Amino acid sequence: MVQVGDAAAAAKLADLLMLALGTEAVRTNEPMSRHTSFRIGGPADIFVAPKTATDLALALRLAREHGVPVFVFGNGTNLLVRDGGIRGLVIKLAGCCTEIAISGTRLRAGAGALMAAAAAAAAEAGLSGLEFAAGIPGTVGGAVVMNAGAYDGEMKDVVVRVETVDETGEPRLYTSAELNFGYRQSALQQRNDIVTTVVFGLRFGDREEIIAKVRDFNQRRALKQPLDLPSAGSTFRRPPGHYAGDLIQRAGLRGFTVGGAQVSEKHAGFIVNRGGATARDVLALIAHVQKEVERQFGVWLEPEIKVVGEDLGSA
Repeated sequence: MVQVGDAAAAAKLADLLMLALGTEAVRTNEPMSRHTSFRIGGPADIFVAPKTATDLALALRLAREHGVPVFVFGNGTNLLVRDGGIRGLVIKLAGCCTEIAISGTRLRAGAGALMAAAAAAAAEAGLSGLEFAAGIPGTVGGAVVMNAGAYDGEMKDVVVRVETVDETGEPRLYTSAELNFGYRQSALQQRNDIVTTVVFGLRFGDREEIIAKVRDFNQRRALKQPLDLPSAGSTFRRPPGHYAGDLIQRAGLRGFTVGGAQVSEKHAGFIVNRGGATARDVLALIAHVQKEVERQFGVWLEPEIKVVGEDLGSA
C-alpha cells in the first residue's frame, strides 16, 4: 500500500473495513482502470464498494476517526484518474443505494442507481421529464452533483430534493433551490456531502410517446458519439456562443493522437482511449487541444471531465 499520511492508520482502517464489510467489498491497491469508463487510472490505496447506506456511513466514520482522506465517485463515467492512483480511501457508490420507487409523479432513486435505469422506470410508469437522461451513463448521484444534461434537459429541471450524508456519516437534506444549480455545476461540488437519495418531480404523459422519445434520444446518441471506445463523455464544457466539438474540428484536430489517447474521429468533442492510453496521454492531448483552439479562435476550452489522483512517481 502506498503511504497515506500515517501508513499504520491506513492499514488499520483497511483491516477494520474488511472485518465490518467483508473482503469482497474492500480491496487494497485496486486499479482504478477497472472502475472508470476511460479504462485508465492507477491504484486506490483502499477501495470500498458498500452495499447499503449504512455501510457507506460506517466507512466514512471510520476513515474520519483514523485520519484517512476519502474520495467518493459513482460509476466513473466522467472521471480521469491519474497514473499514480488515489491516496486514501476510495468509495464507489455504483451498486450501493440503487433502489428506485415511484409514488404519483415523484420518482425516488438511490444515488447508486444508473440514470438510464431511472429514466426507463419513469418511462414505463408514463412519467415525463427524464427522457433526456436516458443516455447519461453515470449514476443518479453523480448526475445531480454535476447537474448533468442532454438534449436541452438538465437535472435542475427535475430535482425536487436531495438527501446526503456528510463526512461524519450524518444525514442532511437539500431542496433544489439550495443546490444553486448552474451549467454542469451545483453547490454539492464545494461541499463534503455525499448524495444518497434523489427525489425527482415529473409529470404524467403518454407512455408510448415517452418511450418513443427515449428511444429516439438513444438512437441519436449512438449515431453521433464514439460509444465503441472508452472515454469519459464530452471532454470540454460548452464555451459561450460555441460548441467545443465544432471548434476542435475546425482547428484540424479530429483524430489527433498523443500516445493511446485520440480526439475522436466520430465526434471531436470526445477524447477516446484507442488502447493503452495513460492519464498522462489524455492530459497532454487536452493541453494541446486547448492551446490550438485558443490560438486559432481565441477561445479557451474548460475541461468537463473530473481529474483526480497523483502522477506516477509522486510522493
